[in-house]
Amino acid sequence: MSAVLDADVVLAGVAAGMAPIGLEDVPELMSRVDSKYLVTASAMARLAAELGDRFAVLRIGGRRQFRYTSTYFDTPDLLTFRQHRQQRRRRFKLRTRTYLDGGGRWLELKLSGARGSTDKHRIPYDDAPPQVLTSKAMDFVSDTLLTELRLTVPDSLGPVLSTDYKRVTLVDRAGAARLTCDTGLLCRDRRRDVPARQDLVLLESKSADGKAMVDRVLWGMGVRPVSVSKYCLAVAALRDCPANRWRPVLHRYLAPRSRTCGGFTR
Repeated sequence: MSAVLDADVVLAGVAAGMAPIGLEDVPELMSRVDSKYLVTASAMARLAAELGDRFAVLRIGGRRQFRYTSTYFDTPDLLTFRQHRQQRRRRFKLRTRTYLDGGGRWLELKLSGARGSTDKHRIPYDDAPPQVLTSKAMDFVSDTLLTELRLTVPDSLGPVLSTDYKRVTLVDRAGAARLTCDTGLLCRDRRRDVPARQDLVLLESKSADGKAMVDRVLWGMGVRPVSVSKYCLAVAALRDCPANRWRPVLHRYLAPRSRTCGGFTR
C-alpha cells in the first residue's frame, strides 16, 4: 500500500518551486465568483505541474505559507448558518480574520451576490480582540447590510467558533484570478475541536467571472467543484446540526472520530 502524502509538506514544496509575487501585485477581487475543490496531495502536485510558469506564489516578508485564524459570529439560534444551509438569496457571514504571520486582523463581512458571486467588505480590526464586536464594528455591519442587502443586523451576534489553517496563495499572472490552497484545518469551539485530514488540500479558485484557467485545468483532471463552507462544516462537526448538502465533504474532509454528532458518525 502506498504511503499517504502529507498535504502541508507537498504544498510547501509547490510554493518553494514557484516564482514569488508581492502583495501589491495581487488583485483584491472583493467582488468575485468562487469555486471550491477538495484534492489529494498528489493531485495538488500534478495541478502545480499543469499550471507551470503562468502562476506565481504570494510572498510576504520571506514567507510563502501563512497561518490564519478566523472567529465566526452568529446568533444563538445560528441564523447565518441556517440561511446558508437553506441557500437564501440574501445572506451573510461575519468573522474576524487574524493573519498570524504579521498580516494584522480584519473584520470581514461576506455577502451573497447575484449568480453565485461573493462580495466581501472589511475594516481593519487590530485594536479589538478577535472574539469581540465593538460598537464601531456593529455600525459597520449594520450600515453594510442595510445598504447592500436591505437587511437589519441581528442584535444578538456573538462568537460561535474558530477555524485555524495554513494557506498558500497562487496568483495567475495573466489575469485577475488567484487560487488559495488551505491545509491543516482545525475547527474548534469552547467544548472541543475537530481536525481535517492531513492528506487533503482545500482549494478556492477566485476570479471575476468564474472562468479561471485553473478551473479548466482541474476539470481536465477530473476534479469537480464541491459545496463547502469552513464555517458551515465547523458548525455541523462541532454541534448537532444537519449537514445536508455538505455531508459528502464532511465525511471525506474531516478526520474520522468514534462518536456521533449531527446525525453522522465520525
